[in-house]
Amino acid sequence: MTDPAPATPRTLAVDCGGGGIKASVLDAAGTLHVPAVRVPTPYPLPPGRLVETVLAIAADLPAAQRATIGMPGMIRHGVVIATPHYVTRAGPRSRVDPELVDAWSGYDVAAAMRSALGLPTLVLNDAEVHGAGVVSGAGVELVLTLGTGLGSALFDGGRLAPHLELSHAPVRRGVTYDGYLGEHERRRLGDGSWSRRVRRAVEGLRPVVRWDRLYLGGGNGRRISPTVLAALGDDVVVVPNSAGIVGGVRAWSLPGIRTDDAAA
Repeated sequence: MTDPAPATPRTLAVDCGGGGIKASVLDAAGTLHVPAVRVPTPYPLPPGRLVETVLAIAADLPAAQRATIGMPGMIRHGVVIATPHYVTRAGPRSRVDPELVDAWSGYDVAAAMRSALGLPTLVLNDAEVHGAGVVSGAGVELVLTLGTGLGSALFDGGRLAPHLELSHAPVRRGVTYDGYLGEHERRRLGDGSWSRRVRRAVEGLRPVVRWDRLYLGGGNGRRISPTVLAALGDDVVVVPNSAGIVGGVRAWSLPGIRTDDAAA
């Protein structure tokens, strides 16, 4: 017997990263209906393969009435302007494939996911979804996710600002934030030296954004040393990586998010 549809919609939340794709189904309160599942991100990854991967994950999860997809890169109104990892031949730091660059540029990933899943679907930058799960909605709030590279999202009064790819901004000559703070450098340097890099990056961004609160998340947020975290001040907090899934519910209620487009 088929379970009746819940009174409030359940959300399929998918967090697409450079190294793994995680998903779960959540209730309206943001509670996981089932434990999150994770699969390695397959490469090479043309758009159709990402859609197929998400569809396969969703097939093994409970039914949902809507979906939220977070993925790396510049996403505008569900359309990919640029994505960093998925245009490479074998994953992060491997050679860029010009054919994949062309395939992803201008790809309407929201429409493709909506068609494949048969659900109203929001597609946002993954740091934006992460931020939706943690921001308070008061003042200017910056979210930085530390993982394969650096993700970012800016909120003002809970309203999502136009996305800026801070990851591609130069830290010093020939080095971007992605290259400076990404997982490759954390492994090379160790957590202590890498944490000090995080502090330098945060202090460099502070006069640029003048946030009321900065959230540090992503898979490596928990690796920031206690000494560095204490030195960053009370306006900087570390948040769990699970926000990338939980934010899939709250993203639907962000001010200014056009949920009518998601159902089109």
